Parts: sequence; C-alpha cells; structure tokens
Amino acid sequence: MLAFLRLFARRVLLLVALLATVFVAVDLLPGSTAEAVLGRDATPERIAAEEHRLGLDRPLAQRFLDWIGGVVTGDFGSTARGRSINELLAETFPPTLLLGGIALALTVFASLILGAWWAASAASVGARRPRGRGVLTRILEPATTTAAAVPEFVVATLLVAIFALALGLLPAVTVTGRSGFPVRPDMFVLPVLALALPHIGWNTRVVRAALADAARAPHVENAVLEGIATRSVLVRHVLPSALPTIVASFATTVGMVLGGSVVVETLFNFRGLGALLAGSVADRDTSVVAAVVALSGIVVMLVLAVSDAARAYSLRGQG
Repeated sequence: MLAFLRLFARRVLLLVALLATVFVAVDLLPGSTAEAVLGRDATPERIAAEEHRLGLDRPLAQRFLDWIGGVVTGDFGSTARGRSINELLAETFPPTLLLGGIALALTVFASLILGAWWAASAASVGARRPRGRGVLTRILEPATTTAAAVPEFVVATLLVAIFALALGLLPAVTVTGRSGFPVRPDMFVLPVLALALPHIGWNTRVVRAALADAARAPHVENAVLEGIATRSVLVRHVLPSALPTIVASFATTVGMVLGGSVVVETLFNFRGLGALLAGSVADRDTSVVAAVVALSGIVVMLVLAVSDAARAYSLRGQG
C-alpha cells in the first residue's frame, strides 16, 4: 500500500510539472491572448489594457501558482473571453468520454479476440516450440504492424476517402445537436475507427505476446503434464500470468486515445475536448489548455491506479 501511494504521489508531481511546462510552452507561442481576443486591429494601448485585465502582465510563475491553487479547489478559472472553464469542460468532456470509451471498448474487445486467436494458432498450451507460421500469423503480423505504425490522422483521412467520398456510406463530418452529441449514431463510426484501429494493432500484438509467453511458462507445462484440462490451464494459469501485461497495455491506451482525440475531433468537426484544445491553442488561452491537460491527466492517473491495483492483485494471486 505504501509503495502504491508513493507511485501515485510521483504521478501527481509529474502532472504538476507537465502543467507548468504547458504554461511555459503556450507563453512562448507567437502572439498573445489579448491580441487573439481583441483582433488584429486593436491598438497597443487596448492590448496592454486587456493584458492587465487578464493578469498577463504578472510573472508567469505567479500566474501558474494562482491557477494551480484554484484547481486544487475544483475551480479551473475563466477563459480569456470571460467564460467559466468548468462549464466548457462540462460541455465538451462527455462527448469525448463517449467517443474515447467506444474506441477503447472496441480496442479491448478486438485485441483480446485477435490476440488470443493468434496465440492459439501459433502455439499449443504448454509447448516449448511454436507451431510455425500459419495463415492467421501471416495475415495478422503485417496487418497489426501497419495499423500500429500509422498515425490517427492518416487513418482518418483514408477512412473519409473510402467510406465517405468514394462509397458515400458514412458522413465525413459531425453535426452536433443541442445536447453536444452527434445528431446521428453513424457519425460516431469513422471517428471511432480512426481512434481504435492503430491501438487494435498494437494491443493485439501485446495480447498475443503475453499469452504466448505465459503458455510457455514451466508451471503451465507442469499443469499440462499432470493432465489438467486445457480450459482449466488457460483460465487458472495462462490468463493470470498474462493479465498484468495486458491490463497495463490497455491502461496506457487510455492516454493514447485521449491524445489522439485532439486530431480526430478536429478532422471530423467533433465537438469535444480535442476541439476545445485546438481552439484554445489558437487563442493562446493558457488556462484552458492547461485545464484540458489536467483533466486528461487525472483520467489517465485514475486508470493507471486501477491497472496497478489489478497487477498487484494478480501477482499476489500467483504468489
């Protein structure tokens, strides 16, 4: 428990350091928040007055400390245009959470099925040597490598070109209703696939490797030699050994999905955290950018904490 708390504390400190880096990075961008709010025709006097109103004339360290102090109490502050950041996050986070949740669920389901099928076709439980390259291996090995290597924006572009422009089966852009969510379910399909396909490729390889390594472990071979049924060997010996690696990979995928949503939401005009982040960078609105990073970081930390707990429980069960 003490080690778990120390790890969580280190992650909190890492998040604070990341947020400080965000403040510095946005401050170094050309232009200023005041210019973005007032427009290009604003006079230097009006820009200076707006910077004073927004507190941009204060030292950067003081602005960061004041902002992080508000975050501790649950207040992310206001945008440069005077709107509550908490309200913006409440509007944009649920659509991103739904989009990312569907993409993650699809990733987990497809990766487990394909990875387990691949591992089962390549090696027998308890066998020291693999069977050799079958048809499934010859298909999945290059397919998963390619999928994992292609960025989300390339996948999104290809999906739009094929399913929206060439075939006309799915919409290329998202139309949002008053609720903040897409007005039609089919508008989720291409964004979800653009987010999920690269991670399906990577996690399929992780699941396959974890199951294959666990199946070759000495205690699995002993269980097979003792005559235990294959199904019992898989459930009681192979899966528990492979679970920590698989869970850790899926936990890492959560952060990757949130990061990829920035590009995917922008390409598909999906109104979520990614679109909010892109607009905030354009406005040089440091508080909004940092708030999006903070919220995403908190979600990732919670998922990693669950992953650590599952890993600890699995290792204790094996011990």
